[in-house]
Amino acid sequence: MNSLTRSNNNLPSLIENFFGRDMNDFFNTNMPSVSHVPAVNVVEHQDGFRIEVAAPGLKKEDFKLNLNHNNLSISAYQETKKEETDQTNEKYTRREFSYSSFQRTFTLPTSVDADNIQASYTDGVLKIELPKREEAKVKPARQIEIGG
Repeated sequence: MNSLTRSNNNLPSLIENFFGRDMNDFFNTNMPSVSHVPAVNVVEHQDGFRIEVAAPGLKKEDFKLNLNHNNLSISAYQETKKEETDQTNEKYTRREFSYSSFQRTFTLPTSVDADNIQASYTDGVLKIELPKREEAKVKPARQIEIGG
Protein backbone atom coordinates (compact mmCIF):
# COMPACT_ATOMS: atom_id res chain seq x y z
CA MET A 1 0.00 0.00 0.00
CA ASN A 2 1.32 3.45 -0.89
CA SER A 3 1.93 5.64 2.18
CA LEU A 4 1.81 8.81 0.09
CA THR A 5 -1.83 9.61 -0.43
CA ARG A 6 -3.03 12.46 -2.54
CA SER A 7 -5.12 15.30 -1.17
CA ASN A 8 -7.39 17.73 -3.00
CA ASN A 9 -4.53 20.02 -4.05
CA ASN A 10 -2.48 17.15 -5.57
CA LEU A 11 0.33 17.31 -2.99
CA PRO A 12 1.24 14.17 -1.06
CA SER A 13 -0.21 14.42 2.43
CA LEU A 14 3.11 13.30 3.93
CA ILE A 15 4.77 16.41 2.52
CA GLU A 16 1.87 18.57 3.69
CA ASN A 17 2.22 17.20 7.20
CA PHE A 18 6.00 17.66 7.16
CA PHE A 19 6.02 21.23 5.92
CA GLY A 20 2.60 22.47 6.95
CA ARG A 21 0.62 25.06 5.06
CA ASP A 22 3.71 26.74 3.61
CA MET A 23 3.96 24.19 0.80
CA ASN A 24 0.26 24.63 0.01
CA ASP A 25 0.69 28.40 -0.16
CA PHE A 26 3.77 28.02 -2.36
CA PHE A 27 1.89 26.03 -4.99
CA ASN A 28 -1.18 28.28 -4.95
CA THR A 29 -0.62 30.15 -8.22
CA ASN A 30 -3.44 32.63 -7.52
CA MET A 31 -1.20 34.43 -5.04
CA PRO A 32 0.82 37.27 -6.59
CA SER A 33 3.64 36.89 -4.05
CA VAL A 34 4.57 33.42 -5.31
CA SER A 35 6.84 34.88 -7.99
CA HIS A 36 9.01 36.45 -5.26
CA VAL A 37 9.49 33.25 -3.28
CA PRO A 38 12.42 31.07 -4.33
CA ALA A 39 11.74 27.52 -5.43
CA VAL A 40 12.41 24.81 -2.86
CA ASN A 41 13.30 21.13 -3.26
CA VAL A 42 12.80 18.76 -0.34
CA VAL A 43 14.74 15.51 -0.39
CA GLU A 44 14.47 12.63 2.08
CA HIS A 45 17.39 10.26 2.32
CA GLN A 46 18.34 7.47 4.68
CA ASP A 47 19.96 9.73 7.29
CA GLY A 48 17.62 12.72 7.13
CA PHE A 49 16.17 15.43 4.95
CA ARG A 50 17.66 18.17 2.79
CA ILE A 51 16.00 21.45 1.88
CA GLU A 52 17.42 23.13 -1.23
CA VAL A 53 16.49 26.77 -1.81
CA ALA A 54 17.21 28.26 -5.26
CA ALA A 55 18.40 31.79 -4.51
CA PRO A 56 20.97 32.91 -7.10
CA GLY A 57 22.58 36.31 -6.76
CA LEU A 58 22.58 36.30 -2.97
CA LYS A 59 25.53 35.90 -0.61
CA LYS A 60 25.54 33.60 2.39
CA GLU A 61 25.55 36.71 4.61
CA ASP A 62 22.13 37.67 3.17
CA PHE A 63 20.47 34.59 4.71
CA LYS A 64 19.16 34.11 8.21
CA LEU A 65 18.09 30.71 9.54
CA ASN A 66 16.13 30.54 12.79
CA LEU A 67 14.88 27.49 14.64
CA ASN A 68 12.09 28.10 17.15
CA HIS A 69 10.77 24.86 18.67
CA ASN A 70 10.12 22.76 15.55
CA ASN A 71 9.68 25.71 13.14
CA LEU A 72 12.58 26.45 10.79
CA SER A 73 12.46 29.93 9.24
CA ILE A 74 14.58 30.74 6.22
CA SER A 75 14.80 34.41 5.30
CA ALA A 76 16.99 36.60 3.15
CA TYR A 77 17.33 40.33 2.64
CA GLN A 78 19.34 42.05 -0.06
CA GLU A 79 19.80 45.72 -0.83
CA THR A 80 21.36 46.72 -4.14
CA LYS A 81 22.62 50.22 -4.79
CA LYS A 82 23.70 51.33 -8.23
CA GLU A 83 25.28 54.68 -8.97
CA GLU A 84 26.14 55.97 -12.40
CA THR A 85 27.61 59.30 -13.42
CA ASP A 86 27.41 60.74 -16.90
CA GLN A 87 30.74 60.90 -18.72
CA THR A 88 30.22 64.57 -19.59
CA ASN A 89 31.03 67.28 -17.07
CA GLU A 90 27.38 67.77 -16.12
CA LYS A 91 27.71 66.11 -12.67
CA TYR A 92 24.52 64.16 -13.26
CA THR A 93 24.07 61.23 -10.86
CA ARG A 94 21.40 58.58 -11.03
CA ARG A 95 20.71 56.23 -8.13
CA GLU A 96 18.59 53.16 -8.20
CA PHE A 97 17.73 51.26 -5.05
CA SER A 98 16.53 47.70 -5.17
CA TYR A 99 15.43 45.68 -2.17
CA SER A 100 14.44 42.07 -2.16
CA SER A 101 13.50 39.76 0.66
CA PHE A 102 11.66 36.55 1.38
CA GLN A 103 10.81 34.33 4.30
CA ARG A 104 9.74 30.70 4.37
CA THR A 105 8.82 28.75 7.49
CA PHE A 106 8.78 24.96 7.68
CA THR A 107 7.39 22.83 10.49
CA LEU A 108 9.90 20.06 11.11
CA PRO A 109 8.88 16.57 12.19
CA THR A 110 9.98 15.32 15.60
CA SER A 111 12.30 12.82 13.90
CA VAL A 112 14.74 15.66 12.99
CA ASP A 113 17.82 16.08 15.21
CA ALA A 114 17.55 19.86 15.66
CA ASP A 115 20.96 20.15 17.37
CA ASN A 116 22.83 18.98 14.27
CA ILE A 117 21.19 20.99 11.47
CA GLN A 118 23.79 22.35 9.04
CA ALA A 119 23.56 24.77 6.10
CA SER A 120 25.75 25.73 3.16
CA TYR A 121 25.38 28.10 0.20
CA THR A 122 27.07 27.17 -3.09
CA ASP A 123 26.37 28.17 -6.70
CA GLY A 124 23.11 29.97 -5.87
CA VAL A 125 21.60 27.10 -3.86
CA LEU A 126 21.15 27.16 -0.09
CA LYS A 127 21.29 23.57 1.22
CA ILE A 128 20.04 22.77 4.70
CA GLU A 129 20.79 19.29 6.05
CA LEU A 130 18.28 18.05 8.61
CA PRO A 131 19.61 14.80 10.10
CA LYS A 132 17.24 12.27 11.63
CA ARG A 133 17.56 11.24 15.25
CA GLU A 134 19.17 7.82 15.68
CA GLU A 135 15.95 6.31 17.02
CA ALA A 136 14.05 7.56 13.92
CA LYS A 137 16.37 5.94 11.38
CA VAL A 138 15.21 2.73 9.73
CA LYS A 139 16.92 -0.24 11.31
CA PRO A 140 17.94 -3.25 9.19
CA ALA A 141 15.95 -6.43 9.59
CA ARG A 142 17.30 -8.85 12.19
CA GLN A 143 16.42 -12.26 13.47
CA ILE A 144 15.33 -12.59 17.09
CA GLU A 145 16.49 -15.67 18.98
CA ILE A 146 13.89 -17.54 20.97
CA GLY A 147 14.97 -18.15 24.54
CA GLY A 148 14.13 -21.30 26.36
